[in-house]
Amino acid sequence: MNPAASSSIDAEEVARFEGIAATWWAEDGPMKVLHRFNPVRLAYIRDAICAKFGRDPRMPYPLKGLTIVDVGCGGGVLSEPLARLGASVTGLDPAPTNIAVARAHAQAEGVAVDYRSQTIEEVVAAGERFDVVLIMEVVEHVVDMPAFVASACQAVKPDGLLFAATLNRTLRSFALAIVGAEYVLGWLPRGTHDWDKFVKPEELSRAITRGGLSVTDTTGVVFNPLDGSWRAARDTAVNYMVAAARPA
Repeated sequence: MNPAASSSIDAEEVARFEGIAATWWAEDGPMKVLHRFNPVRLAYIRDAICAKFGRDPRMPYPLKGLTIVDVGCGGGVLSEPLARLGASVTGLDPAPTNIAVARAHAQAEGVAVDYRSQTIEEVVAAGERFDVVLIMEVVEHVVDMPAFVASACQAVKPDGLLFAATLNRTLRSFALAIVGAEYVLGWLPRGTHDWDKFVKPEELSRAITRGGLSVTDTTGVVFNPLDGSWRAARDTAVNYMVAAARPA
């Protein structure tokens, strides 16, 4: 698969994440922030899915019987816990090394995830559709956000859901997510983000609406410097998540 063949793939971004692929599961490595962020986004996704499909999130396998595609899955940090909740998960990533790392970790943990070095455009073209589509921390890394979101929306089954998480394009996000996180605190490798690619909530909502879905929720995610944790909040100035639904 040639990542450059898809209009939404940024070859430089793919190469950058290929370079740090081996560190995906190192909780104190370059992906440390993602590991700390993961419980918030996992709970957001799980609870919204359960509310939509009438499931009890307290049950052992509340997502059993549902199909989920995790677009830009990286090393599988989100795909694996969703599979543990019972979902049939497909993880897509254009970086072959990411997929190799994800497969190896899932196999070692005994978790079944269908990892593929494919793009969402290719999967949609093959006619596959899913109950839930995830585009988490990925829309700010593509070259054509509206086209990418349109393909993701196409992959959602009738009465299905789409979830997105990204960074708002504000002065505060530049100060915190780039200057602070990459250059001052060293939370992320320098060059991880390009502020010009950050996406305002209204821009993302517009792209999702054009894809035939309705945005049902927008929630901010904020960092607590006292204990190093993340939590959902109304403040969307830096990190935020979006949930959207396709009509039945």
